[in-house]
Amino acid sequence: MEKLFYLSDLFGVAVFAITGALMAGRKSMDLFGVLVIAIITALGGGTLRDVILGNHPVSWIRDDTYILVASLATVGTVLWVRLTRPINETGLLLADAFGLAVFTVYGTQVALQHELQPGTAVIMGVITAVGGGVLRDIICNEVPLIFQKEIYAIACIAGSLVFIGLREVAVPGWLGTSLAMLVVLMIRLAAIHWKLSLPRFHLLDRD
Repeated sequence: MEKLFYLSDLFGVAVFAITGALMAGRKSMDLFGVLVIAIITALGGGTLRDVILGNHPVSWIRDDTYILVASLATVGTVLWVRLTRPINETGLLLADAFGLAVFTVYGTQVALQHELQPGTAVIMGVITAVGGGVLRDIICNEVPLIFQKEIYAIACIAGSLVFIGLREVAVPGWLGTSLAMLVVLMIRLAAIHWKLSLPRFHLLDRD
């Protein structure tokens, strides 16, 4: 089971590195800038989680495979775009949705391994999933998706709760992990496809 989570985490790192590279490409950054944004996107959420949990050294310092995977994914993305054609907005959103699903469940599992309460584990899952993307968007001068009207963090919360619930009823680890990731992915893809969103809060000026 630990091997499954480790491989899933590396997969999430690769996917989020791709989204970071694509965002940097949209901003016409140089290759160093692309690499920096990609690594921040891929590792930012996990770093925030580990710092909050006092899990030192953080994952990418303990294991440089994380940096290697993020770097290779970034270089691969740059080459792919250069040799074929640019990936459109839909491609960026789809890649982001996959990374969101993986990191949500992995972050929740790490929190549970620290014997934290379910509510805190959900928060850690959300931080792991969205932290890197928030840092990416802020650096790239974009309003982070989690702060917009799109259904984003809600998908993470739902997937985290499903994972915790299935774990409590002793569903096999691989199955619970797969189902929880599927919940996050389906909610996020449904929100993208049907443009689902939460109500927006408008503060009206009064004369």
